[in-house]
Formats: sequence, C-alpha cells, structure tokens
Amino acid sequence: MYCPPAFAESRPDVMAALIRAHPLGLLITHGPDGMTANPLPLQLTDTGCLRAHLARANPQIRDLETGAPVLVVFQGEQSYISPEWYATKAETGKVVPTWNYLMVQARGTPRLIADADWLRGQVDALTRQMENDRPEPWQVSDAPEKYINAQLRGIIGMEIDITDMRGKWKAGQNKAPADRAGVAQALAPSHPALADAALSTGTT
Repeated sequence: MYCPPAFAESRPDVMAALIRAHPLGLLITHGPDGMTANPLPLQLTDTGCLRAHLARANPQIRDLETGAPVLVVFQGEQSYISPEWYATKAETGKVVPTWNYLMVQARGTPRLIADADWLRGQVDALTRQMENDRPEPWQVSDAPEKYINAQLRGIIGMEIDITDMRGKWKAGQNKAPADRAGVAQALAPSHPALADAALSTGTT
C-alpha cells in the first residue's frame, strides 16, 4: 500500500477500533487461477487474529488450503473532498479535489477449521458483536436447532494469524489547519469519524 509518512497510522488500538467498527473486510488470495477477492465479515480477537467463515462452495477455499499468505482490507469512512471546503481556495485558488479515507490492511497466514463446535462459537460471537446494540438482539438460538445445524454444515471456518497490520488515515494531514477545519466542518454531519481524523491529525 502506498502510504506517505503523514498518512501512516500504526497504533494497534486505533486500527483495531476501525476493524471492529467496519468488520466487512475484503479477503484477497492468490492461487493457481490468479487473484481472488471476496468480502467477508471478520472478527478481530483480543489475541490478534481474524476469524470468519465461508460457504463450502466458495472456490477461494482452494487458495486458503495452501496456507499461502493472504491480505484483508478493511475500509472505514471515506468521502470525496471538494476544493470549496478549503480556506486556501479563497486565498490563492491553488486547490484541487481529493478523496479522504480511513483504511487498515492486515496480512497473515490462514487456517481452515471444520470443527462444528468452533463454527458454532464463531457464528455466535459474530452475531453478538453485530446485534449487541439492538434493543432486542437476535440470537442464533432463536432459530430452530435443526435449521442452524444444517446451515453450519454448509460453511467452513477460517482463522488468520496476523503477521502485519498497517493503517492509512488519509485525512488531510498535509493540509494547513484552516483547510482541515473546513473539511471537518463539511464532513461532520455525514462522516463524523473522518471529520474527527481531519482535526486530530496532521501538522500544526
């Protein structure tokens, strides 16, 4: 990933927070047929690994079976940035549009898991993570047990031991404070995390 030093984010807790807030990652593998990419909801554990499950019919499993390193991309908030939001536009006019975004890329070694108890635990944990904030959270046990068991037979688990994790917070760190403030004001209603990043990072 191309990442100028001004945009680099290396704090583990900040990157972990983005993954947990935006758990749909893009799993990228390389196999005999070339590159393959599929979106998957993934959990980041406290021990630093990613867990997920795939449909057994997914051909990407063949790539994962080799144990070759994989790349997972997590995309946080992102937005087009209009030159109209920069204070510099009124001063010199020397501005152009850009795109701001928050992103984490994780690399690691995958391992497939067929154990039924592991799969049930992973599905339960993912469901709790996604339902936790709802007034009446749905639970896996709300569905008929036979139905859940049938669904579990159609998936296989995956665990990725993360060997490298890098963040890119492209939030205007290379802009003047007044320009960052203008961007933050424009983004605050629709992209609060991106607006906060514009104010909390960069040169002074």
